[in-house]
Amino acid sequence: MKIRVLLADDHPTLRLGLRVLLDREPDIDVVAEAESGEEALEKILALRPDVAVLDCQLPGLSGPEVAQEIQRRGLPVRVLALSAYDYDRYLAEMWKAEAWGYLLKEEPLDRIVSAIRQASRGESLWTAVQSQRIQQYQEVEACWKNLTEREREVLGLIAKGLSSKEIAVWLGLTPRTVEFHVGNILQKIGVTTRLEAVMWAKEYGFLPGEDK
Repeated sequence: MKIRVLLADDHPTLRLGLRVLLDREPDIDVVAEAESGEEALEKILALRPDVAVLDCQLPGLSGPEVAQEIQRRGLPVRVLALSAYDYDRYLAEMWKAEAWGYLLKEEPLDRIVSAIRQASRGESLWTAVQSQRIQQYQEVEACWKNLTEREREVLGLIAKGLSSKEIAVWLGLTPRTVEFHVGNILQKIGVTTRLEAVMWAKEYGFLPGEDK
């Protein structure tokens, strides 16, 4: 029996290229394409493909959100992440959603074909390096979640270049209270300066507008 595959990506050219590639394989059948998360989930529910190849940054529902919904519904569909971005956050989200692997779009085409076959057989494609990065990200994420809403707000304003006095005016606090929050932030995330705190938050994509 052929491996039934759904391709979900909002770039038509990439989908077409993948489809042309996969249509050449005698054991693979591309049963559907989708350009948004909602469309992908709708077609997955209707067609029940063996493997869903999901981009992480789908419009609407993201790739990880679609994968999570597949798991929540107990569907026998194996997810393979295919992304242009090698970000720790996406790795962790796809791993948490029980994807079978995470590949970059720059991978050799034969590698993507091989990965689809492996996923269909229930073989994990996660590497030791990816697993290490995921564990590290989860530890970092725990630090972020340990910050209060106010502390996250203060850190966001620091990132915009505001001083403690300016933050105090912005939030209706005293400068001393702002400094108290700053001290807590530095202690909780394990850095010593405001600049390090901002760099940390940007590196891991925790600040608004940081797509990581």
